[in-house]
Amino acid sequence: MSDTETAGAVTGETIDYAEVMRRLPHRYPFLLVDKAEDFIASTSITGVKNVTHNEPFFPGHFPIDPDMPVVLIVEAKAQTGALLMSKSLDVAVEGKVIMFMSIDGVRFRKPARPGDQLKMKVVVTRQRGDIFKFRGETFIDDKLAAEAEFAAMVVTVDSPVS
Repeated sequence: MSDTETAGAVTGETIDYAEVMRRLPHRYPFLLVDKAEDFIASTSITGVKNVTHNEPFFPGHFPIDPDMPVVLIVEAKAQTGALLMSKSLDVAVEGKVIMFMSIDGVRFRKPARPGDQLKMKVVVTRQRGDIFKFRGETFIDDKLAAEAEFAAMVVTVDSPVS
């Protein structure tokens, strides 16, 4: 069986935390992808975020009954898409950045709470050069928690002026 075929299921490469850190410019407290699974270049990826009670937003976002702000669930999905783009296009973090362009059809169905693991399944629906369009679904315990369609593009960053 090949790396992309296991008992009839399509699987792909795993991206560990060290590679996530090399490929995304985000850092604490805004890096929202711990690792990724099932990466298939220019096709799909599943990002993983382990939600802990130590997240910096929980003290201010309903401390009695904490849940992850939904905009951060969208951001985690966007970072997963950026990771797919970075690895597919081999985009270096230095000099380039992947920018979120648009989002449509956002739906939230289940809150993310401490102890949950988010699995963000992101599929490329269209690609033209350095612009990707995606369909993303976030699952918690195999239940659909959020969904959206979004787009991103690679942008050259000017070097800082000293």
